[in-house]
Amino acid sequence: MIKVSRTAMSVLMSAVSALSLAVLGPTGTASAGVLDVTCAPPSSRSTTYTPPLTVAPQDVTVQTTAQYGPCVSLSNPALTSGSRTSTVLAPGFGCLDLLAAGSFTYPIVWNTGQTSTISANYTSTIVGAALVITNTGTVTAGLFTGSTVVQVITGPATDVLLCTAGLGTVSSIYSVITLEITST
Repeated sequence: MIKVSRTAMSVLMSAVSALSLAVLGPTGTASAGVLDVTCAPPSSRSTTYTPPLTVAPQDVTVQTTAQYGPCVSLSNPALTSGSRTSTVLAPGFGCLDLLAAGSFTYPIVWNTGQTSTISANYTSTIVGAALVITNTGTVTAGLFTGSTVVQVITGPATDVLLCTAGLGTVSSIYSVITLEITST
């Protein structure tokens, strides 16, 4: 059972990495400036919804943990990883909201102890069997202030599709992350 789960996860990670490359292109979308830092899979995000999301909106606690790494920064070679966590109450939230666009601000704490605060707009779409969330924005405070941010979060869409059709729920989503922060 564990070997089958690991094999399935390996296949999913390979497919998601290929899809991320197809969405971003071989050099990414932020290649016009000087790359401050890039983080690639297995960078990941895990989001849990309590109670699980349904097609009917309800008050939901959303807990998100993101791990960034491996990361490479030519301007700050000691920077190799980062993380962020959040827990928020989302009033009137349902699975259809997973496909909405919006904006938010979040901090990344780097392994060096430095922090980057990012303000971003996001779009969510389903591409094939993947839920793809693209964040574009700017570092507004801390390390890399003023730099442009592109973050692509890619995870399986099966539960989301079933939920939006009223045929299931979404209790959690595990996704891989590609992050680029670029000086303009």
